[in-house]
Amino acid sequence: MTGLIRGAGAVAAALALAACGRDRAATDLADPLPPPAYGEEAANPEVFLDTMEVGSRELYAARNAVLAAAKIEPGERIADIGAGTGLYSLMFSAAVGAEGVVYAIDIEPRFLKLIGQRAADLDAGNVVTVLGRDRDITLPPNSVDVVFIADTYHYFTDRPAIMATVRDALSDGGRLIILDYTLDETHKDDTRRAHVRFGKAGLINEIEAFGFKLAEEPDVAGLNEIYMVVFEKAAPAE
Repeated sequence: MTGLIRGAGAVAAALALAACGRDRAATDLADPLPPPAYGEEAANPEVFLDTMEVGSRELYAARNAVLAAAKIEPGERIADIGAGTGLYSLMFSAAVGAEGVVYAIDIEPRFLKLIGQRAADLDAGNVVTVLGRDRDITLPPNSVDVVFIADTYHYFTDRPAIMATVRDALSDGGRLIILDYTLDETHKDDTRRAHVRFGKAGLINEIEAFGFKLAEEPDVAGLNEIYMVVFEKAAPAE
């Protein structure tokens, strides 16, 4: 299914796609479901709203500029990988409208429950929560037009495996948007280098090796410690 799914049928189709992805993950993958990403402090994930959705966090403070740079169109199908508290999933929900779909994907079930509650409060019926896996985003092939990965890529433990599923899930010409932390000579010995591993140039090289083509490096107002890059799904080599 490469075209956009429309109207009331969009959510029904999205739910079917998500169920298909979950069923495939349950039957085809050797690795078990990952443990919850956070400890007991996440028993009530709403506590993370106080740390993840605050003005001191660039991804929150610059959220409107990020949304504008993402160039989301009405009717698009979006996968928000590592959706967390659902900040961007809910913004995408409004941007794509009733004819679009947003898959909020996370390996932490308690975050998905929070996102579902927030979506219900906003009557955002086009948001579908999906339990991901360490090596698989659990969406069927050609099911989305945009994959959005913010402050998550450096957490992937098997990047070749999970990015293969990202590429499969994207429709032809689909966009991959990544936001992650800068890493340069000023970060020689700090904890960021151990955590983030590589900077923008290294990420671009790696993503291109996974079958994507760099399309844009937006200059997003309000982002200083974080960069944004946009890729397109490259055509398969003949």
